[in-house]
Amino acid sequence: MNEHPCRDSSKQMSWRPTYRSSKFRNVYGKVANREHCFDGIPITKNVHDNHFCAVNSKFVAVVTESAGGGSFIVIPLTQSGRLESQYPKVCGHQGNVLDIKWNPFFENIIASCSEDTSVRVWEIPEGGLRRNMTEAVLELYGHSRRVGLIEWHPTSSGILFSAGYDYKILIWNLEIGEPVKMIDCHTDVILSMTFNTDGSLLATSCKDKKLRVIEPRSGSVLQASCKNHRVNRVVFLGNMKRLLTTGVSRWNTRQIALWDQEDLSMPIVEEDIDGLSGLLFPFYDADTHMLYLAGKGDGNIRYFEITSEKPYLQYLMEFRSPAPQKGLGVMPKHGLDVGACEVFRFYKLVTLKGLIEPISMIVPRRSDTYQEDIYPMTAGTEPALSASEWLSGINRDPVLMSLKDGYHRPNQLVFKAPVKEKKSVVVNGIDLLENVPPRTENELLRMFFRQQDELRRLKEELTTKDVRIRQLELELNNLKNVSPNNV
Repeated sequence: MNEHPCRDSSKQMSWRPTYRSSKFRNVYGKVANREHCFDGIPITKNVHDNHFCAVNSKFVAVVTESAGGGSFIVIPLTQSGRLESQYPKVCGHQGNVLDIKWNPFFENIIASCSEDTSVRVWEIPEGGLRRNMTEAVLELYGHSRRVGLIEWHPTSSGILFSAGYDYKILIWNLEIGEPVKMIDCHTDVILSMTFNTDGSLLATSCKDKKLRVIEPRSGSVLQASCKNHRVNRVVFLGNMKRLLTTGVSRWNTRQIALWDQEDLSMPIVEEDIDGLSGLLFPFYDADTHMLYLAGKGDGNIRYFEITSEKPYLQYLMEFRSPAPQKGLGVMPKHGLDVGACEVFRFYKLVTLKGLIEPISMIVPRRSDTYQEDIYPMTAGTEPALSASEWLSGINRDPVLMSLKDGYHRPNQLVFKAPVKEKKSVVVNGIDLLENVPPRTENELLRMFFRQQDELRRLKEELTTKDVRIRQLELELNNLKNVSPNNV
C-alpha cells in the first residue's frame, strides 16, 4: 500500500499477513445450489458499464436482450429455476435500458433509464408480471441525450437522481413528477453517483477524470480532485467522512484509493490491485465496514475491512470463481438470512450461461443464536422524510431497524403517482413533448405507420362530422320554413 509522501512517508503492504483481531477475517463466499439460481435469462449484451441487475427482498430485475426498444424482466425470488422463454417483460422503453434501481422504501416500485432519453417509474404487481408491461406509472423527460445512471435518495421517499450523456444530473420530485433541480458542473459523461448516509452530499466520478463532492440541493461543488487520478467508480464509506474510488494507475494497473471527503487534493492512501483491464465495482457495507471489489469480466470478489486508522484497508480474503461476471445485484440487509450469519449477498450475472447466481458472504459461527455483533441496527424500509421536506433543506439519518426477529413487518406506505395535466409544446403542428424523435429506422417506420393510421382516423371523423353538419343545416332550414306558416 502506498501512502502519498505529503500525507505520510511510511509505506506498508496490506497484503502482508497480519494478526490483528477481526470478526470478519474468515468470511467466505458460498454459491447457491443450482435449484436456487435463475437459469435461461436472456441477459443483455450491452457493453455499457453498469450492473444491469437490481435486487430487493421480493424480486430480482435484469436488463435483457430484446428486438426493438429496451426491456427488463422482473422475477419473484421464490420462482428460482429455469425461466420459460415467453416470460413477460417490462418493455415500454423505445431504446436500450441502461440502468434499473428498486425504490428502497416501496418494494414494488422500480425505476429505469434508457437510450430513449427517458426515465420511467414502474409499479410491479404483487407476485410478479403475468403479461408484458408497457405502461409506466411515470414517464420523465428532461435529458437531451441518453440517460446512463439513476439513483434513489437514501432517506427521502420521492426523490430520484438521473445522470445523462448531456453531462447533467437532474433531481426529480416524484410527488409532482417534475425535475426540480439540474446539476450542471460536469464537463464529460458522469460515470457513477453515490450518497452519504443522510443524502446531504453527492459524490460523482466523471470521464474528465475528476472526483467531485457536491451539495445536491444547491448544485455547488464543495470539493474536486485534480486530473492526476483516473477515477472510474466512487462510493461513500458510511459516516466515516471518507470516499473510496476504483480506477487505473499511471502504469495501467487496477487501483483503489481512499480519500478524505473534505480534502480531495490527494488521496489518503492508494493501493494497486492487479494488472487486469476490467472495471472494478466497489460495494461497501456500512454495518460491517467491509469493502467488496468485483471485477467486470473476471469471476473474483476481493474483500477488505476498512478502519479509521492505519493501515485503513485490511485485506481479508478473495472469493474465486471461473465464470466471469457481467454485473452484480446486491440484496438489501433486511433480505439476508440472519440464521446462516449471512452478511452480504450478491446476484451475479453470467451472460454466457444465461444465469443469475446468488453468492452469500457468510461469517462462520458455531452458535445458532442471533449474532448481535455482526448485525447492528441497520437502515430500514421507512423513509425518514418526504421529498418536499428534503428539498426545503432538512436532513435526517435513515430510520433504523433490527434484524433480530427477521423481516416480517410489511411497509404500509403506498406509492401515489401524481396526476399530471397534459402539457404540450407545439412547433409547426407537432407536439414535441408527445413525440420523442425516432432514433432508428424501425422507430421511424413505426412512427410513420402510426401517423398514417391517425390521419385515416381523423379523415373518417371529419367525413362523419361533415355529414352531421349537413343534416343539422337541413333541419335548421326546415324549421325556418315551418315557422312563418305557423305565424
